[in-house]
Amino acid sequence: MPDADDDCLARVKTALTSLTRSDDAALLLAVSGGPDSMAMLDLVKRCWAGPVFAATVDHGLRPESAAEAHMVAGHCASIGVPHTILKPAVPITGNLQSAARVVRYRLLADEADRIAAPWIVTAHHADDQLETMLMRLARGSGVDGLAGVRARNGRVVRPLLGFGKAELQGYCTAHAIPFVEDPSNRNVDFDRVRMRNALATFDAIGALQAVKSAQALADAADALEWIAAREAETAIGAGEGAAELHRTDYPAALLRRLVLLCLERIEPGIAPRGAALDRLIGTLQSGGQAMVGNVLCHGGEIWRFVPAPARNIAPSPGHSSRFTTDNP
Repeated sequence: MPDADDDCLARVKTALTSLTRSDDAALLLAVSGGPDSMAMLDLVKRCWAGPVFAATVDHGLRPESAAEAHMVAGHCASIGVPHTILKPAVPITGNLQSAARVVRYRLLADEADRIAAPWIVTAHHADDQLETMLMRLARGSGVDGLAGVRARNGRVVRPLLGFGKAELQGYCTAHAIPFVEDPSNRNVDFDRVRMRNALATFDAIGALQAVKSAQALADAADALEWIAAREAETAIGAGEGAAELHRTDYPAALLRRLVLLCLERIEPGIAPRGAALDRLIGTLQSGGQAMVGNVLCHGGEIWRFVPAPARNIAPSPGHSSRFTTDNP
């Protein structure tokens, strides 16, 4: 086995072992058919001791997608990896990239549950990380956003963040691994494609160095989460059907997290970010009140978060209410 292969296989195995805290857990690989995921498929198949499965999500957004999914299926069959093609139950609409991402991870999670695989593995690499960080920097993101793509996010793990795109493409070429090129990767209507094109002519920022910075920021974000959880034990009280923040003189980064914890206690899953969260905190600091989702938030010496009264969609004649639907 060539030395280059030894190195690649060792790096992937080390990353997977660290991320999954195992050396033989069942893995579901998300394989789109691009060079990154096809290289991942081959590398994981060769280095991992546990069961390896693969799935391709055919969003049905391009005429070529079905043929690409079947190409992956054929290659998986040739190397002995069980493969499934996943399709959305209904057409994807709205913001296509965002909606497709949500559907993709939902389908992958359902498939992982079906085959009893605790981990979903994606092929995000160092160039993806650099693009993500710069896109979020352009949007004014804070520590959490600039941490970029997490190496582990729930049950999703990304063992290729230490690889550059060119290295993965070179691996496919060296091993005669088939792959396809998604034409949407050249569509300049997408922010990521424009960022990628700009980086192609600017080599002052190294993708692998960006990965190190992203990890440092992720570590800082994790530390803030840990501190916020500790502070919440004494700073957040529970009134009758309410969450109360008894201390509000924290540094901004901690205050944001404590407010999010209060909101989460009233409406699980709610997560305002960025300017929306800053506006809420500004209102509460001035002693005002605001509603976020279905949570009514009161400022003052103690900040209170309570379920909002039911909104009236069609009030009866003569009836009035402060709370109405935003979109009749």
